[in-house]
Amino acid sequence: MPHTPETAGSPPAAPQSAEGLTHAAVTARLRAAGCVFAEEEARIILDTAATPAEAAAMTAGRAAGRPLEHVVGWAEFCSLRIEVDAGVFVPRRRTELLVREAAALGRAALAARGRVVVADLCCGSGAVGAALAAALGRTELHAADLDPAAVACAARNIAAAGGRAHCGDLFAALPAALRGRVDVLAANVPYVPTGAVALLPSEARDHEARIALDGGPDGLDVLRRVAADAGGWLAPGGSVLVEAGERQAAAAAGVLGDGGLLARTATDDDLGATVVIGTRPSR
Repeated sequence: MPHTPETAGSPPAAPQSAEGLTHAAVTARLRAAGCVFAEEEARIILDTAATPAEAAAMTAGRAAGRPLEHVVGWAEFCSLRIEVDAGVFVPRRRTELLVREAAALGRAALAARGRVVVADLCCGSGAVGAALAAALGRTELHAADLDPAAVACAARNIAAAGGRAHCGDLFAALPAALRGRVDVLAANVPYVPTGAVALLPSEARDHEARIALDGGPDGLDVLRRVAADAGGWLAPGGSVLVEAGERQAAAAAGVLGDGGLLARTATDDDLGATVVIGTRPSR
């Protein structure tokens, strides 16, 4: 599903009646509202809605500027359908690079130790944890977020994998028994500099929790807190993975290095993604 921040302009007039709502009519309504991917979004709305009235309401919500994922209640991520409640951070396709890198590390842990412990910090909807559990199979999975709405959403998305969702501030939310045992720590921390939050598309700025976006003056404040404590939670050879902007990557790697971790960077130009990985030395 596209995450389409290009919706602009004031909402069109009230929608037509639900009866006779067609793909062409929904597409026209969305296109008039400035939705770049109007045809695909119209298909998703009509495929998701249980009734014509629900389709009409979804169309009106999307035309008014709400994120498509909040309108239909789900997002496609790593070939999974992830539930996304109103106000919860919408998983971005670029984050699939983080999942890919984390899954490779998880498979190595499985091969070496026969088990893998995954923690998904700043979990939002729990999409990363759910995707890792799907990729790895036998996984002890914990997800945590400061936002209760996100935790409730994540709990549903990771339930099938036997995952547990916790509400709290970073590592304080995790069970103490995980200290020194985490093989893969996915920490999709906010990394938008405070001064740039106002420049984000309205879909993110107005409809997602600010704590999921604002990373402090240089965008790295939350990462610094994660890096300072990650070594105590990671298993020997375990890794923490974070997203960063392309121009932040070197500084982010330095932050992980300052936390005693061996840092490297992975990129994917097609996804427009940069992931910084910090590994606890095995000895």
